[in-house]
Amino acid sequence: MFIQTEATPNPQTLKFLPGRDVLPGEPMDFRSEEAAESSPLATALFTINGVTGVFFGSDFIAVTKDDTDWAHIKPAVLGSIMEHFMSGQPLLADGAQEAKADEGDEFFEESDTEMVEVIKELLDTRVRPAVAMDGGDIIFKGFKQGTVYLHMQGACSGCPSSTATLKNGIENLLRHFVPGVEDVQQI
Repeated sequence: MFIQTEATPNPQTLKFLPGRDVLPGEPMDFRSEEAAESSPLATALFTINGVTGVFFGSDFIAVTKDDTDWAHIKPAVLGSIMEHFMSGQPLLADGAQEAKADEGDEFFEESDTEMVEVIKELLDTRVRPAVAMDGGDIIFKGFKQGTVYLHMQGACSGCPSSTATLKNGIENLLRHFVPGVEDVQQI
């Protein structure tokens, strides 16, 4: 098994591509050992000294580290990923995907439903694919009084360029296509 790695705009995060599907459907972000308990692979990655985050995309795993040098962590991460996929274990424990679906309700006024659908469509078709290429994801959380609230995950969480992406890219796109959007904020 050959696992490729790619740099991301966040120097603390590397993207690992095992050459097979990782998590079809909605991505998952783990920011602590406790949160990782629903995944044998995420749990194994958190046992590596210096790992602070694990993100599963459709065909990649993004691993975030602390200030430890990648030269010390990367071989252990590659070994854990290879061992997991060679073992045939499931990526998630039974029920983990369903529990994730119940997390975090969206908030917006019923009168804004049509506008929110357009916002979500733009995020899904124009923003999320680009953000996934950088090892992350962006989730719609809410809309209130002209402000769109988004949650950034994976490599995007804590990335130095995430504010620029949010303000210069996403905010401008939404303001252009959706009259009534005035601001974009990260939750």
